[in-house]
Amino acid sequence: MAGRETGTAGMGAVAAVPAVDLAQITAMAAAHHLAVLGGFACDGEAGLPAGTRTVLMLGPAEPGYWAHVRAQPEWGGVDPVDRWSRRVIGGMACDLGAKALFPFGGPPYHPFYQWALRTGRVWDSPVRLLVQAEQGLMVSFRGVLALKQVIEVPAVAARPCDSCAKPCLAACPAGALGAAGYDVPACHGFLDSAAGADCMNFGCAVRRACPLSAAYARLPEHSAYHMGQFHK
Repeated sequence: MAGRETGTAGMGAVAAVPAVDLAQITAMAAAHHLAVLGGFACDGEAGLPAGTRTVLMLGPAEPGYWAHVRAQPEWGGVDPVDRWSRRVIGGMACDLGAKALFPFGGPPYHPFYQWALRTGRVWDSPVRLLVQAEQGLMVSFRGVLALKQVIEVPAVAARPCDSCAKPCLAACPAGALGAAGYDVPACHGFLDSAAGADCMNFGCAVRRACPLSAAYARLPEHSAYHMGQFHK
């Protein structure tokens, strides 16, 4: 990618910032079965690296993501998905002159929930879990690219829940997740029971109830892995 140098005469050149656009970053991400799930413009905000002008949020792209991750050298060790995310998204950030930020590795943790809401493509659902324009309640984030370049971000979309029958509200078999919020101890207690095997093996029943989630090509074994990580 072509780049440009910024600096003041006599003070020496600073690192080149590659010229790049959303289509190029989308293609870079797709090579690793990742998608740009949304983004937003910013300028000098607390909590983001100095000089950040654009934030892009990356997450799994199905079909193909789970098979791809399982074939990577990190698989089989401790925290394989997180270590893969660091390598891949960190490498993308280096190529783009950007910084990579991750939803793991804290505390403290980066405010991914709040960042996602700023994209106009992710919203708080009736059950307070995030819901995304294409992936529904199955949305998850592997990392963020904090870019120094000002680039176009994915277009905002209409909140799908506004025209939905909201089956998520009554989907939790344990009554642990609904309009009143999330009773985490009740959820874990249910997952310990024989009745909880369905959620453990196929993913959270509330997430699966979302019509967008049902149409998304996420594999049950992918969901089962993360349920196992959650319910250790």
